[in-house]
Amino acid sequence: MTRLAVLGTAATFAIASIAAVPRTAHAQLTMQMSNGWSLSFSGNVNAFEVETFGSDSGKSITYGNTNPTEGTTNRVRTGLLPAFAVFDVKGKEGPVDLGVHFGFAPQIQSGTSIGAGTSHDEFGAQIDMRQVYLTVGGDWGQILAGREIGLYQRQNILTDMTLTGVGANGGQIGAGGTTLGRIGYGYTYPNFNAQVTYSSPATNDVQVSIGVFDPSALNGEDGAAVFTRLPRVEAEVTWTGKLGTPAAGQAGDKVMVWVGGTWQEANFQGFVPNGGSDSTRSAEGVDFGVKLDLGQLSIVGSGYYDKGVGTTLMFSTNAGFDFDGDARTSFGYVGQIVYKIDPKWTIGASIGASNLLQTDNDRAFGNAALLKDNLDGAAMLTYQWTKSLRFVAEYDYIESVSYAFDSNKQNQVAAGLMLFF
Repeated sequence: MTRLAVLGTAATFAIASIAAVPRTAHAQLTMQMSNGWSLSFSGNVNAFEVETFGSDSGKSITYGNTNPTEGTTNRVRTGLLPAFAVFDVKGKEGPVDLGVHFGFAPQIQSGTSIGAGTSHDEFGAQIDMRQVYLTVGGDWGQILAGREIGLYQRQNILTDMTLTGVGANGGQIGAGGTTLGRIGYGYTYPNFNAQVTYSSPATNDVQVSIGVFDPSALNGEDGAAVFTRLPRVEAEVTWTGKLGTPAAGQAGDKVMVWVGGTWQEANFQGFVPNGGSDSTRSAEGVDFGVKLDLGQLSIVGSGYYDKGVGTTLMFSTNAGFDFDGDARTSFGYVGQIVYKIDPKWTIGASIGASNLLQTDNDRAFGNAALLKDNLDGAAMLTYQWTKSLRFVAEYDYIESVSYAFDSNKQNQVAAGLMLFF
């Protein structure tokens, strides 16, 4: 009964979870059970004031992320991270390490259509369930089964400084959800998916993760291939090493290198759009990057290259395939430098872009309104007010450009507080 009471109390408080950044939150409450199991609770609440100054070309940019609006928009909202709480239960039975994780992630702002007014029960701030999974582990590694962030491009987002800021697209009045950060401006969003993933021991310099995922529809402008005979496969390999010999009491310089990939196939089940000869579609991609920690300086370079995956949100728009069913190629990059001035102050700057290439069909039919690239240049200043409280100030220059060289642009400034508990 004691265990049930403790679990019930913790579940009441566990109303949100951070899936995108599990290593950001550090549990400040851990309860040890008499049977050897433990419960921990941690999380974050953040709020940003965001001022966006927009200018547009007067032309629509297909799959462009930058809002095509003139004028100034002010928001008080959640940044790229939702508010969250992490609720973990862990135990060991024989040689097996066991764990369960539940999480829900709300935003602070309410969402509604522009002009609809405001009310106390707007649904933009509803709880967003991000993670629910179990883990089974040992000296041989770990199996994760459930809903968690995908492997493909996860390191690209986890090493991005705008993860603890705003990044692109503060949004107009009524826009719910989180901001984009660099999603669609240097990497595509890994999504949170049902999966069964094996990872080799995290204590090794080289860690290998490979998983099978609940597949997504492969969307295109001629329709969606939704019949999937096989799961999607994603994989990631990381190598972490030390550079030189650290001084006494210092962590020392280190490097992390990663490469990942994804592959999925889907079928129209006998229906071939536009009189084509092949009812099967496939999407594949590779991501890669390096992170150098050199004393107070951190440098990150990352990128990706894929076909049929789309842009901004993986598999979620029609950008992956043209009207003839040919896969579009997309690629992107992020370059970032962060310097810790002293224990309190940190400055950073980064630039990144996501590019979408035209197919032969796009060129033949003059699809000049198609997105060419989304670009974001960002500068950030952070102040570690206390161990748990952080102040963040950020500036972003954001642009979407079409193949007709029409462009929608934004200048955006943001300032906010993040409290990790």
